[in-house]
Amino acid sequence: MSASVAARWVVVDIEGTLTPTSQVHVVLYDYARPRLGPWIEAHPDDPVVRDAVAEVRAEAGLAPDAGTAEVVAVLHGWMDADRKAAPLKALQGLIWQDGYARGELVTDYFGDVVPNLRAWKDRGLGLAVFSSGSVAGQVASFSNTTSGDLRPLFAAHFDTVNAGPKRERASYEAIAAGLGGPRPEQVVFLSDVPAELDAAVAAGWRAVGLARAGEPFADADFGAHPVVGGFDEIDIEVVA
Repeated sequence: MSASVAARWVVVDIEGTLTPTSQVHVVLYDYARPRLGPWIEAHPDDPVVRDAVAEVRAEAGLAPDAGTAEVVAVLHGWMDADRKAAPLKALQGLIWQDGYARGELVTDYFGDVVPNLRAWKDRGLGLAVFSSGSVAGQVASFSNTTSGDLRPLFAAHFDTVNAGPKRERASYEAIAAGLGGPRPEQVVFLSDVPAELDAAVAAGWRAVGLARAGEPFADADFGAHPVVGGFDEIDIEVVA
């Protein structure tokens, strides 16, 4: 498998694309789960926490004064269902940010990821991230990795709050605008989820599917999208 594309920008997904799914569903989720309640209790005046708790109560149909235990029960249910809920992502992002800062969390990547990201940046490509995880969580995850601090690699970060759902065309149009308005065909999106690639192509982007061995979408139907098993199999021509 191999793919050749021309681009100015490379936008990458994280889970299943840069990192194993277990990095999120096991390592990060297990870290956040027992800390949600204590974090809410310890930061009652943080506007991000306060707004997130209010959103959970509203979305779950809880009473406006529902206690932390009720809110956490909803959050745990959303985690079990892998629901991409904005208030959950906001709270997880704060907890993960703290965990990375403490050195208790370290991100590990597929072996082909970091060398190619660095090579692409050195060749003049712009790199950005689009993940369902909050921007705060994304930035934190790049701050403490087995390859050092990778934050300088990326020029922009997008999530489902500042861009929109990952399976909708409008989200990719919003990201292109946020990147300074490159022509759509000058942006390539790398993801392991076929429906996300479909949405990117609908917005005029290029797209390459990642079918990584052992990952949930390894045997997915990627349709007409070019598919690779890793970043080493992607040849990107830099266009002006």
